Amino acid sequence: MGEHWVGYIGNFHIHWDTLITMWFAMAILILISFILTRNLQIIPTKAQACAESVIKFFLGNLKEVKNGDKHIPIVASLFLFILFANLMGQLPLKLIQLKQGEFASPTNDINLTAALAVIVLLYYLYYGFREKGIKYIYHGLSITGIITTLVDILEMITRPLSLALRLFANILAGEILVSVVMGLVALVAPVPVMLFEIFVAFIQAFVFMMLTIAYITSAVSEEH
Repeated sequence: MGEHWVGYIGNFHIHWDTLITMWFAMAILILISFILTRNLQIIPTKAQACAESVIKFFLGNLKEVKNGDKHIPIVASLFLFILFANLMGQLPLKLIQLKQGEFASPTNDINLTAALAVIVLLYYLYYGFREKGIKYIYHGLSITGIITTLVDILEMITRPLSLALRLFANILAGEILVSVVMGLVALVAPVPVMLFEIFVAFIQAFVFMMLTIAYITSAVSEEH
């Protein structure tokens, strides 16, 4: 555990274990979205009511953000994808053992978490400059203004780094713990650990989402 299945497509270095589970997570989300939205009713079915409750959950978390409903697609997509991706390294995929290794959560790969963090960075920078123009990061030529500008630029570098490393490290550590326990007592002992990791999967997705909302709020608020 901790080593990826490494392959190559041309000159590109590929981690097949996390790439396959990433596609799998995306396929599940696309399929569920298609099923839930193909026949919407005025009087919702149980499945539609459940989906609407999920949307209300995101609306509730975005209610303090200016034009918060506009940001539901990015926030909901990040949360749901990260949640499903975190779970890919747990049961039942954990039981599939191939000679190359085992399946791992896509978020076990720093490449994916870094890509998600960059998406968040570009998103809130876009809205920050859209709302405030150059004043979003430029605060004048005074000593205070220059220091504030440099601090803002430093934050733009550290925010995605923090997002990427936090998610990657927590999921990797959890999968290593499960694998170690499975190696010691293969049948019963890993189950409580896996149940705890399911909880961690939700918490990490929620933390990523809330930090994303905080960055968007900072970018579009009247005072920065």
